Amino acid sequence: MVEKAQFSSHLYHPKYWLLWLGVGLMRLTQVLPLRIQMKMGAALGRMAMGIIGKRVNTAKRNLQLCFPEMSDAEQQVLLRENFEQTGKAIFDTINAWWWSDEKIQQHMTIKGQQHVQQTLDNGQGVILFAVHCLPLEMGARIFGQFQPGVGVYRPHNNAVMEYLQVKGRLRSNKALVPKRDLRQMVRSLRAPNVIWYTADQDFGRSSATFIPFFAVEEAATITGATTLAKLGKAKVLPFFVERNSSDTGYNIEIQAPLDNFPGENEIEDAKRGNHIIEQIINRNKSQYMWLHRRFKTRPNPEDPSLYK
Repeated sequence: MVEKAQFSSHLYHPKYWLLWLGVGLMRLTQVLPLRIQMKMGAALGRMAMGIIGKRVNTAKRNLQLCFPEMSDAEQQVLLRENFEQTGKAIFDTINAWWWSDEKIQQHMTIKGQQHVQQTLDNGQGVILFAVHCLPLEMGARIFGQFQPGVGVYRPHNNAVMEYLQVKGRLRSNKALVPKRDLRQMVRSLRAPNVIWYTADQDFGRSSATFIPFFAVEEAATITGATTLAKLGKAKVLPFFVERNSSDTGYNIEIQAPLDNFPGENEIEDAKRGNHIIEQIINRNKSQYMWLHRRFKTRPNPEDPSLYK
């Protein structure tokens, strides 16, 4: 469990100087009004569409697979909006890591915190069932204004970025746990604490079951929520975050604990989880991270890729 960002003189090595310069320039933008940041982010997103063609193709293919009922024109509009929202997410992260609590509170609304408190008061841990929405970093920071939790994260390969993300995320969390450290997650839940959990990405064949996700009948899906809820004696609460339509702030909503979860069958639990994920994404499709190859793992290794 990580409870403090560890800084060392090694981070001043010349190989990191350009990165530190970029970080310094990005930090300067935190003083800009949020609407200006968002305009800059949208412009960066549109620019990225002309540069990172592979990611554009991935996002486009995901939209085709998930929403075949949409026309080509509708999918193209959503694709462009998604890249604009992706550019804005750069500033979401900057703000989440470096804004003061007072400034955060000026740009947020929150609903459903009573569900979290009631669950903890009952002596049970809370699993926030979230998805990879683009403003998720800000969602965690807002949540930490009333109930700091334990963040589940993937350690960064770059030492400077690891230091920055740990330092930034600990502004809203008591501690961070690497995503493969199940034992620490269970201990945190039994304390009881709040942890974040996402099940909306493709984590490979070894831990997957193949069940429907939107219009894709066999999508690789993990069943970890069932395991965590059972071992941690915890409740699962759906979590939603979005940047509001006027780009002036952020909204989060925590829903009531799921009834009869976990159930008797982890595959049925996973199907229920995917249905909840779909509902969350549908609330703001353009702010979901469509750039991930969600369907890269096929039911059989011999099956052709959906991304060719």
